[in-house]
Amino acid sequence: MTGGSLDVEPLAGYTVGITAARRREEFGAALERRGAKVLYGPAIRIVPLADDTELRQATERCLTAPLDVVVATTGIGFRGWMEAADTWDLLDPLTKAIGSATLLARGPKARGAIRATGLREVWSPESESSNEVLEHLIERHDLEGTRIAVQQHGEPLPDLVETLRLAGADVIEVPVYRWIAPEDTTPLRRVIDAVATAELDTVAFTSAPAAVSFLRAADDQGLGEAVHEALLGPVVASCVGPVTAGPLLERDIPVIQPPRARLGALVREIVEQIPRRRGRLLPVADHWLDIRGQAAVVDGRLVPLSRTSMALLRRLAGRPGHVVTRRELLPPGGGDEHAVEVAVGRLRSALGDPRLIQTVAKRGYRLAFEPERGADASSDDWRY
Repeated sequence: MTGGSLDVEPLAGYTVGITAARRREEFGAALERRGAKVLYGPAIRIVPLADDTELRQATERCLTAPLDVVVATTGIGFRGWMEAADTWDLLDPLTKAIGSATLLARGPKARGAIRATGLREVWSPESESSNEVLEHLIERHDLEGTRIAVQQHGEPLPDLVETLRLAGADVIEVPVYRWIAPEDTTPLRRVIDAVATAELDTVAFTSAPAAVSFLRAADDQGLGEAVHEALLGPVVASCVGPVTAGPLLERDIPVIQPPRARLGALVREIVEQIPRRRGRLLPVADHWLDIRGQAAVVDGRLVPLSRTSMALLRRLAGRPGHVVTRRELLPPGGGDEHAVEVAVGRLRSALGDPRLIQTVAKRGYRLAFEPERGADASSDDWRY
């Protein structure tokens, strides 16, 4: 047998935190099908504004004079705007007003929503970024006196709007929905706790407001520093795209993201990256030991482990083949060396073969590491 665990799902033994409000069940189910344990903690909730006077006033303002440019930033937002206009018997005049303007879509979802109404955008940026939309407008249009309607995506876009106004445009902000904190913050607090204590292998973000809300909630919870530290090391921040990654990168938190900003692509990125970043595959005592985030795999057999056993195994694997003293194996909170002996016994029992962990008399323990066997495997099969 080589180093792969081909009969175990790629994310078995890994735990993923999901901060999404929308499509979280779909996202979680896709990860669970690949073996992951999922912890849900929505960081935001969407409040539609179909009955909001602010949205109606913005819509009516769009109809007082011809629009020159309309910017659609999200699919859900553009559809919500059209649906709200329909309830006010303003759909036909609004559709005509937008159809007579230069219509820009920030990304493919907004583009799809536009086309579903029978309209057609004239341009959409590859980056799906509001900044690129702004650059396009500044470079290609004389904005003095132009009327521009900007459909916002859950929160104001002050930089875009202010820049357009400074260029002489008359900007109509269209707030179709807002992001606010979830009503029940308990699930989010659990995810934040799990990140701070590195009980998650990755925490996933599918919108920039969710990332902002998550970091803000961690600060409010008194765990901002611990969460930041965890996201620099043991816990990977996974983002659906560059816009979502922005608030994390601003805090110097590294992220992984797929080449295209799609939920399915994010699932594939997590499947590919998390085992590579959080897993460790070692040839040990005639076995292949795959040390995953929250479990181990021995020759293709998934072995769930307690937090204590997992921490012990990671310490031994930190220096495979080298002796780790009993004192070095003591938990952070302290304890005695007899407790280490008991913990090693439990770990051996769980792994199924006591030879995996060798006792070195009067010194400590070591993994029965066999680097020469690993040298015969391909680099894709093992890593240490």
